[in-house]
Amino acid sequence: MTRTTEREPAPEDVLVALADPIRREVLAILAREGGATSTSLAASLPVTRQAVAKHLAVLDRAGLVRAHRAGREVRYEADLQPLKRATRWMDALAAQWEHRLNAIKDLSEGSASP
Repeated sequence: MTRTTEREPAPEDVLVALADPIRREVLAILAREGGATSTSLAASLPVTRQAVAKHLAVLDRAGLVRAHRAGREVRYEADLQPLKRATRWMDALAAQWEHRLNAIKDLSEGSASP
């Protein structure tokens, strides 16, 4: 049940996975409780176990959860490393835009001087 791809999830994979409020709640529960099964997650969410399983599959493709089989149960745990990488990417993007906006400001203030 673990991810079969070896590639690191791209920031857009993480952002797409987190776009849904149920998936954000699933990830929050897993991070808070340290792990859970799809059945126990469904008990605390307004969706079915099958819907939770689909949401977990999306989170797994984004690298945000890990699945471990324990007997007949599959237990999921949060993996926040892809989220941290996406945050660093967004921070770098924000810094680039800040630099560009400052350059535009400097140009406009420089041309407004007599």
